Amino acid sequence: MTTARDLMTAGAECVGENETLIDAARKMRDLDVGALPICGEDNRLKGVLTDRDIVVKCLADGGDPASATAGQFGQGKPVTIGADDSAEEALQTMSKHQVRRLPVIDGHDLVGMLAMADVARSLGKSDTGDVMKDISQP
Repeated sequence: MTTARDLMTAGAECVGENETLIDAARKMRDLDVGALPICGEDNRLKGVLTDRDIVVKCLADGGDPASATAGQFGQGKPVTIGADDSAEEALQTMSKHQVRRLPVIDGHDLVGMLAMADVARSLGKSDTGDVMKDISQP
């Protein structure tokens, strides 16, 4: 059985909930990623921040990325997948919640991120296409 751990990109780095969006954008640039998990001071996952969040929800609304924090953009309980959950369950979770990226957890520890790019590299075109269709629905 293929698991989320088999598909994910390991070693995901968090942006702290109190770090500014400038800090988050620099970390995204340095890591060459478009999203970062938001971790709280309690080491718990608070959400996921995307480069699009920074642009659309802060900059476009006249916000100041030097004072806005990543934690302000964590929206509700983050959608995650367990590291040992099946690839099928991961795809169903992405489809159901219409998300392109899933933090992968092992117990309470963040161990990686599963993105559509990971799915596309590892699974067939049919699986990838079906999930993309589902998450792209309005």
